[in-house]
Amino acid sequence: MEVTTCLPDYYRWTQYLFVKLFEAGLAYQKEAVVNWDPVDQTVLADEQVDESGRSWRSGAVVEQKLLTQWFIKTTNYAKSLLDALADLPEWYGVKAMQANWIGECTGCYFDFKLKLNGEETGETLSAYCSSPETVFGAAYLAILPSHRLLHGTSSVRTALENAHQPGKDSLTEVTAYNLFTGQDLPLVISQKQEFEGYLDTVIGVPDSREEDLCLARVLNLKWSTVLKNSQDGAQTLINSAEFSGLRREDAFDSITQKARQHGVGAVPVEDLPVTLPKLVSISGKGASPLESAHDWINCKCPRCNGSAKRETDTMDTFVDSAWYYFRYTDPHNTNSCLKVLLSNNDDGGVAVTCWESADHWLPVDVYIGGKEHAVMHLYYARFLSHFCRDQGFVAHREPFRKLLVQGLIKGQTFKLAKSGQYLKREEIDFTGKEPVSRSGDELEITFEKMSKSKHNGLDPQDVVQQYGLDTVRLYILYAAPPEQDILWNVKTDALPGVLRWQTRLWQLVTKLRGARSLGDVPNPSLLKKKEQTEARKIWENKNYVIQEVTNHFTEDFLFNAAISRLMGLTNTLTSATVRVLQHSVEFEEALAALILMTAPMAPHLASELWAGLSRVQNPLSSLLQEGDVLQQPWPKIDPEYLETPDFVELTVLVNNQGCGKVTVPVQVSKDLDKVQKLVLDSELGQTHLSERKVKRAILSPRTALINFLIDE
Repeated sequence: MEVTTCLPDYYRWTQYLFVKLFEAGLAYQKEAVVNWDPVDQTVLADEQVDESGRSWRSGAVVEQKLLTQWFIKTTNYAKSLLDALADLPEWYGVKAMQANWIGECTGCYFDFKLKLNGEETGETLSAYCSSPETVFGAAYLAILPSHRLLHGTSSVRTALENAHQPGKDSLTEVTAYNLFTGQDLPLVISQKQEFEGYLDTVIGVPDSREEDLCLARVLNLKWSTVLKNSQDGAQTLINSAEFSGLRREDAFDSITQKARQHGVGAVPVEDLPVTLPKLVSISGKGASPLESAHDWINCKCPRCNGSAKRETDTMDTFVDSAWYYFRYTDPHNTNSCLKVLLSNNDDGGVAVTCWESADHWLPVDVYIGGKEHAVMHLYYARFLSHFCRDQGFVAHREPFRKLLVQGLIKGQTFKLAKSGQYLKREEIDFTGKEPVSRSGDELEITFEKMSKSKHNGLDPQDVVQQYGLDTVRLYILYAAPPEQDILWNVKTDALPGVLRWQTRLWQLVTKLRGARSLGDVPNPSLLKKKEQTEARKIWENKNYVIQEVTNHFTEDFLFNAAISRLMGLTNTLTSATVRVLQHSVEFEEALAALILMTAPMAPHLASELWAGLSRVQNPLSSLLQEGDVLQQPWPKIDPEYLETPDFVELTVLVNNQGCGKVTVPVQVSKDLDKVQKLVLDSELGQTHLSERKVKRAILSPRTALINFLIDE
């Protein structure tokens, strides 16, 4: 499936979602100080400004500029987004980051019309109330000294400046009419420099906060008591219009649900998309470019047919990317943005009905992305999904079931300690134990995100040419879990180690083909009891590795652990005796499973290995089918293995001397750390090892045995 967000058939539905947000009171305009990119001539979100104050796109120093712009009131969904985090699996720290970003979710915003001398100024102010159920008991509205009303082109600016007394809470002549309660409240300029870190306007309710009560008394303000204590200790509302008599917790839900701004003037959805005018060449016939743009901006209102101006602000591309997962479910549907049908009602309106297959593909099984998206893209993707659920577009709230966070491959960075100047690799001497500057100046060595300006990038083609594509891929997967960063050290990287493992895989196939070409027909009945036991251990290890690797591929995505398990199976097969290799079906099937599980990560190598294995003479297993390795089914666990006891008796050695046995779960019997802990915590371990220092523990890959090496 493919979607192109810059085409009208896609952004038509971005506009549609914006209209729905606007109609729900979640999209609004206000004047505010913004991050301005002087090169791209665009507004940037805080997350798009790097730590040095530069734009993430152009690299220009970001300016602070006062502009009227559109906002999406995601705070209305803060509680929903926060509560839903509890139902999600742990997302590599992203859940905690989002929870901190959202913060406490006990309040909501109310809109006010500003007045001066009793006359409306035409300005609307949105203010936060931490206890919205007590809004009928509001005494004042407070703004910060840095608020845009004091620094912009507001009609009330002079009145506010005259009233402002730095360092004091200043009562002004400006009042604010609450569109929800119908109350006029005095506007106060707070002496504070910030409200809870990010707010610039708050509602003071004496019944809900001691601080608000003190300020109202100091300024001699009036207010209504709205909370009454019941005999059972609960609080109920009074003097709160139709909400009077409700318990406080019930009133919270009722008031926040009703307190929505209902706007008018949005473009009807059937008229979308709104596209830019096609400008005509000045030398061509017809209207000039200027006339075309003028006619496009100055248009007729789609609602009342009167004169109107078209909105020229455009949405950031992150709005497009915040809902693309919906569009993937039906990218060529020209009637809806997702699995939704639009049809005209008799009254000319638009009915929205869900297609029954709308939620077949959603939510997304696995989202793969970087942690840098944690509080921007992921947050807005979750917000829009919650909103679409409330609109009846989808049946689920959360867009993604699982999250796989990708770390970065960081390059070794060299810069001069005094000046901070980044050096190129040719300016570094790598011949010694540690890299040094050829100029002799003191060098600072770090690992940072690869960048041309830092000269720490690496051309993948150079590495591929030296080691091969499969080796590079295996190294990247093996070096660290996917969510961790990889520090690419040009002097001590582990690529040769991965290359050696591939060589051992090749040797196993070569060894089996050679053994089967000697002329002896393989016959499992020729195996002696000891060799049968060895073959049985290979069979057990094969099934264990299939179980572990399958889980790593499908559940926790620990590809580095999957490769470790495959290396362990490689070790088991490498140490197999000649007769087991010649006459056991267990060796064949374990080697086949090993190659099949390697194939997704090293397809070129696995394809060659499978071509050799599938043509081995006198095969014992029906698994050795000809054809490409990627056409073969994924290895299955033998039913008999699943029916084996859940526990295994593990022989314990101390300095190569047997001292008893410990029973451990089969599932952890190949995990050194877990087995070591179980033994040390057991009665046997307390007797033989509690007073001794363990230098090393060795867990046999073939038999149920662990050997503790200790200081005598």
